[in-house]
Amino acid sequence: MTDVIVIGAGMGGLAAAISAAARGLSVQVFEAGPRAGGKAGIAVVEGVQVDTGPSVVTLPEVFEGLFTAAGTRLRDEVTLRTCSPAFRYHFADGVVLDMQHEVEAMLEGIRSTLGTTAADEMRAFLAYSKSIWAAGAPNFVYGKAPSFGTAMRLGLTKLNDVRRIDSMRSMYKGICAHVSDPHLRYLLARYATYNGSNALTAPATLNCIAHVELALGGFGVEGGISALVDGLVRAATKLGVRFTYESPIAQIEVQHGRVAGVTTADGHTFAAPHVIANADVGHLANHLLPKGHRRTVSPPSPPSMSGWTGIVRAARHTPSRPGHAVLFPEQYLQEFIDIFDRDRPPQTPTVYMCAQEVCHGRQGWADAEPLFIMANAPAEPETQPRDSEVFETLQARVLDRLRGAGLIRPEDRLVWARTPSELAATFPGSRGAIYGAASNSAMSAFKRPANRVRSLPGLYLASGSAHPGGGLPLCALSGQAAVDALVADRGTGALRSAS
Repeated sequence: MTDVIVIGAGMGGLAAAISAAARGLSVQVFEAGPRAGGKAGIAVVEGVQVDTGPSVVTLPEVFEGLFTAAGTRLRDEVTLRTCSPAFRYHFADGVVLDMQHEVEAMLEGIRSTLGTTAADEMRAFLAYSKSIWAAGAPNFVYGKAPSFGTAMRLGLTKLNDVRRIDSMRSMYKGICAHVSDPHLRYLLARYATYNGSNALTAPATLNCIAHVELALGGFGVEGGISALVDGLVRAATKLGVRFTYESPIAQIEVQHGRVAGVTTADGHTFAAPHVIANADVGHLANHLLPKGHRRTVSPPSPPSMSGWTGIVRAARHTPSRPGHAVLFPEQYLQEFIDIFDRDRPPQTPTVYMCAQEVCHGRQGWADAEPLFIMANAPAEPETQPRDSEVFETLQARVLDRLRGAGLIRPEDRLVWARTPSELAATFPGSRGAIYGAASNSAMSAFKRPANRVRSLPGLYLASGSAHPGGGLPLCALSGQAAVDALVADRGTGALRSAS
């Protein structure tokens, strides 16, 4: 009998598999698709392989820890890249701001473009952002899933840390309290979208995301994000992890009140005393658990943002494009209102663009380069997909905005696209939400599902819809937290060893 079955080979599943195997447990991973990666996927478009998901790696030490556990090193498996500028921001009033990878160079760029006051305010904001991260990360990112009970037990000595995370005002109000320049306000508010949340209602705690990317660093990966996925698969395989692809799970088996294994869609049952679900919690609750156990977990609510994504086959620029570019509309905050209050794609979408040759060293076509483009959108309704015309309109607006700003040329072609409806169909139970639940209130962190399902022994959660949340490093931390809980349970004798 296998010790641990992992459902899904996304980032959380890969991290869980490595963590469990490194502790001497036998692990089998079942993946519904043809390869690992989950939302960090690829497509082959007109003969060229491109990334279709995340385009920035943050907190690389999380992946360093996984590779170390597997007996190798991050730098031996993948090559991280930086580019200059790191990001280029285009604003509706014609201002173009280049943000460099190094903090001092970034601040000098702000000074030369927006003035000394803006640079000084940005420096102060980064100190504020760092303070939030230092106080919040141990409890809300690296620690166990927080609960109201654990918060109450923090004690008086921790009250200062609670104040430092700035959870009682909104993210945007926290930004405005530190920064007066409207360009920087928009730039910093956009970090809410890294969590799929609403900058107007999410707690200012999320302002720590700026510290993570701007101070700790956002990186590309030589060969694309898929190269990181491939490196993790190699590491897991060296530890003896077995992967079975194109094998969706139909049901988690439960016997005598505890997990007993899984049954695949083709009817084969595999026994194991521990199952780690690297699937959206909505899929787990609505489909994978037997009917009598589906109330064991609850889908995250409200869902985070989704997004329309595409690949443009674009003639190369001279000089080359920046690795990342963002095109803001005149009224950026209206985007959050459209998505979260009016449940519709932005009427004037903010557009993100990643030049994959520059950012990741990916090889494009002989006469063109692949540009990944994205516009945020609401998650799909629970009942039925949105009308396709909604996304046809959004797609047209995105391309019109890019052409109008001169970021792509009239002859450049959209050669691949995926709507939120298609994303929802690819990842059942997600409703197309990219980051699980949105963090749109101060209580959101306490509502996110924990990594251990206490009411069903042997079941653990490792995904962006569980603690600590979405994004590449957080999904990996979710996988590690699931294994930590599993190993602790085995140590108490609550779960039997399969060996």
